[in-house]
Amino acid sequence: MAELWQLTIQEAHQSLVQREISSVDLTRACLDRIGQVEERVKAFVTVTEAVALPQAEAADQRIAAGNATPLTGIPVQIKDLMCTKGIRTTCASRMLENYVPVYDATAVSKLLGAGAVLLGKGNMDEFGMGSSCENSAFFPTSNPWDLARVSGGSSGGASASVASGEVAYALGSDTGGSIRQPSSLCGVVGLKPTYGLVSRYGLIAYASSLDQIGPITQDVTDSAQVLNAITGHDPKDSTSLPQQPKDYTQALTGDITGLRLGVPEEYFVEGMQPGVRDAVQKAIADLESLGATIVPVSLPTTKYALACYYIIAPSECSANLARYDGVKYGYSYQDTDNVLEAMEQTRRRGFGMEVKRRIMLGTYALSSGYYDAYYLKAQRVRTLIREDFTRVFQEVNALVTPTSPVVAFPQGEKINDPVQMYLIDVCTLPINIAGLPAISVPCGFSQGLPVGMQLIGPHLSEATLLRVAHAYEQATEWHKAKPEL
Repeated sequence: MAELWQLTIQEAHQSLVQREISSVDLTRACLDRIGQVEERVKAFVTVTEAVALPQAEAADQRIAAGNATPLTGIPVQIKDLMCTKGIRTTCASRMLENYVPVYDATAVSKLLGAGAVLLGKGNMDEFGMGSSCENSAFFPTSNPWDLARVSGGSSGGASASVASGEVAYALGSDTGGSIRQPSSLCGVVGLKPTYGLVSRYGLIAYASSLDQIGPITQDVTDSAQVLNAITGHDPKDSTSLPQQPKDYTQALTGDITGLRLGVPEEYFVEGMQPGVRDAVQKAIADLESLGATIVPVSLPTTKYALACYYIIAPSECSANLARYDGVKYGYSYQDTDNVLEAMEQTRRRGFGMEVKRRIMLGTYALSSGYYDAYYLKAQRVRTLIREDFTRVFQEVNALVTPTSPVVAFPQGEKINDPVQMYLIDVCTLPINIAGLPAISVPCGFSQGLPVGMQLIGPHLSEATLLRVAHAYEQATEWHKAKPEL
């Protein structure tokens, strides 16, 4: 048997129900692994050993009683913008450094209800704003494949923790690629579900019309298992879709014969690294050899997606983050008797540079005289992007693209160049704008670093995406590669 911390969800579940190992054993093995590598990777804002071990003991009792789910007793990390009752939830921001929620996010509650073991909260770009996990107020997260490089963002802690074996899986959130891009850079599987399929209740908002929670796992089977657990209608979330839970593992047939997969030329962008392009094109050829029909398609509005996103997302950010004024909760500057100065200093000191940049961009776009020119126009472009996808999905079952145009880049390389940093998400942003599902799976290496292939589908096509991703995974070995730490 592999080291316990190396087990996938499926492998761990089999060993647990067969009583070959205990959840306490598994949890201690992951805690030991955290102790070995965390100082170098820095994937956790908070490690919850005191919570995890009692949960593991309870999971062992549940398994002994024959009531185990596929996630019972298996350690998980939660991105630190999902509320966890009694456990600090910071959004990697000084503004919420000491915030302790009194309730669990619905997705967290569902995992805990399934018997998951919470090992801690994952580091991230502050409030989900970033593509490198360098915008955390506390520390950057390193890529387990090369500690001098970024892990991606904003769910960099989640992806790095899975890639390094600190946890079996993690929950991240995706506003413009924040699950898929770091998963690509760290060589793991990241799924962004259809908007509304997973409840956003308890997810501290960045851009409410774009945010979505999803799993980050070692392989596609694990992704399906986690998706099973976290989906379902939630009356606490007004955007939650009235969908009944389903078993996505039923889609993992290994057979994609007859499926039509579109390859949009616009996603092979100028500036894409040749090694990334080659790896993804090889993966497309592999899919064709597995029985899929490859169809060239065009999504001409893709070129407007970046500009559209960086108007809509900052605008929603400006509105959502207006609540952090030092009055109700969070950091509050107290060294003054002037109310306006207190509010100004609270926001100046509580928010990092990237958050302040996006608040200002959004406030400008929403201001009098510019609303029609920017925000309203961006919403019209959003409609065109959605219509583009709708048209293409009349011809094909799914799309195949790169996840990121580059592999993990050195820390500090782009942090002072926001435009270059924003361009990193050019392949993932359109999917959030349209509210579609997408999954990133490992498909090779370039410069010794992981490359991810992205599969995109129409609304509620998660089963199809998992089917294609699983078939590809079964025919290749990329997902089995692990970094040496």
